[in-house]
Amino acid sequence: MKNEKDYAVKAAGLMMIITLIGKLLGLIRDQLLACNYSVGREASAFLTASRIPRIFFDVVFASAISASFIPVFNEYMKKKGKKEAFKLSNNFITLINLLTITLTILGIIFAPVLTNIFADGFDSETAALCTSLLRILFPATIFTGLAFSFVGILQSMDEFNVPAAMSIASNLVIIIYYLFFNKKFGIYGLTIAFLIGWAMQAIIQIPSLIKRKYVYKPYLNLKDEGIKKILILMLPVMVGTWVQPINLAINTKFASHLFEGSGVSAVEYANTVYSIIVGVFVLSIANVIFPRLSRMSIENDKANFSKTISETFEAMFYVIIPMTVGLMCVSQAVVRLIYQHGGFNEFAVGITSKALFFFSAGMIGFGIQNILSRAFYAQQNGKMPLISGVISIGLNLILCMLLTSRFDVAGLAIASTVSQTAAAFVLLVPMQIKNKLIDKRLIKELFKMAVAAFIMAIAVIAVKKFVASFAGASTIGNLIYFAVPAVVGIVVYIIMSFVLKISEFKMAIAMIFKILKRGAKN
Repeated sequence: MKNEKDYAVKAAGLMMIITLIGKLLGLIRDQLLACNYSVGREASAFLTASRIPRIFFDVVFASAISASFIPVFNEYMKKKGKKEAFKLSNNFITLINLLTITLTILGIIFAPVLTNIFADGFDSETAALCTSLLRILFPATIFTGLAFSFVGILQSMDEFNVPAAMSIASNLVIIIYYLFFNKKFGIYGLTIAFLIGWAMQAIIQIPSLIKRKYVYKPYLNLKDEGIKKILILMLPVMVGTWVQPINLAINTKFASHLFEGSGVSAVEYANTVYSIIVGVFVLSIANVIFPRLSRMSIENDKANFSKTISETFEAMFYVIIPMTVGLMCVSQAVVRLIYQHGGFNEFAVGITSKALFFFSAGMIGFGIQNILSRAFYAQQNGKMPLISGVISIGLNLILCMLLTSRFDVAGLAIASTVSQTAAAFVLLVPMQIKNKLIDKRLIKELFKMAVAAFIMAIAVIAVKKFVASFAGASTIGNLIYFAVPAVVGIVVYIIMSFVLKISEFKMAIAMIFKILKRGAKN
């Protein structure tokens, strides 16, 4: 058990590094978009056009592929062997290909209608541009379907690094376009570069699949027992994973009415920063533990199932609580540092940082929701994620209607945060009743983490005010305005972790000494 835990920690750690590189490249990609197009007409049209195919794919296939396919694939691997598991994969991928091709054809035909549905606040010129770009981008759903299916196979076979590197490949393609071709080909060339980048997400995984003796061969049998099981599980899973994409679609729709459509860009830029910061840690852990939880569920290992989730929670909270507080404290500094270049002016900084501040408050809910949804899917139970998703979407829509006109982009971010937290709570209650994930010891540790984060916030705010008195508006000044408070915040949190004797801190220190000791021996 100890070796398995050490492997999981190493896998999660390496996956975080790879994911972080991909996310940083994604940040550079969006930084170049902001620098070249700011929050203007082309940026809003492009961001909306690139969002719509992803929303459709995420709603219908994305998480449902991994959440319904991985448990059944693992079951086949364990009970029927690799040959039958690969046959199931061929059947499943063929089905996904047919569905995504159909979705792409419909998306291209009804592109004007989709633009009007998702961004009805655009003027006629912006809407026309968005429609043209959307027709180019819709084939991305085909490549993404292949990529996610390959991810399911590789992760089930304990290969996490190559799937994590998908975004590195796609983002590099787009960055190269910005650096060498953007001035000549403009927004339409950028759209084609994005399409090529999405294709790379599937292509990069092929060598690893071949190495594991898997080669795709078209095969379709809808009467197959495994496919039936996946499809039965897929429907509730599909609805349960609607939360984030549909909530983003709702936010985009309301944002298109703000600041002559510039609200779309502001929300997208803020959500990108938020997703990078929280996603690197949470999604890396969630993706590593999901196949393990699936195997434990198949083996009916309830004790280790609960223990794994509890340990994951404690590690996640130790990082996410200060991350949430810290990002809220330096949200404006982060936006200035990343985006304030070229045409990205003070107005753009203001509305983007306002959205980021309130998005940040949703990190804890995001973490709980992602871990627990995978726990339910590992048990092949999509009912609670489905209920959670419906409640979250309904709450987000109601709050957007109530808050957007009064608080503009802040209202959208608040709606997203509250709905995400509500979804997490709906998942937590039944899992807690059944598995007793949170006990008195963990509550005590959470209280210590909250106290440490509160003291950290006081220090960050004080240092930020001091730094603001001499840091200028240059790139170096923006770097100082962000980096000094951030470093002080990290140091204060570490010191308070030591003073309050937070168990996760002690485990981290023990692990560091273990690594150093091993390195010294080598």
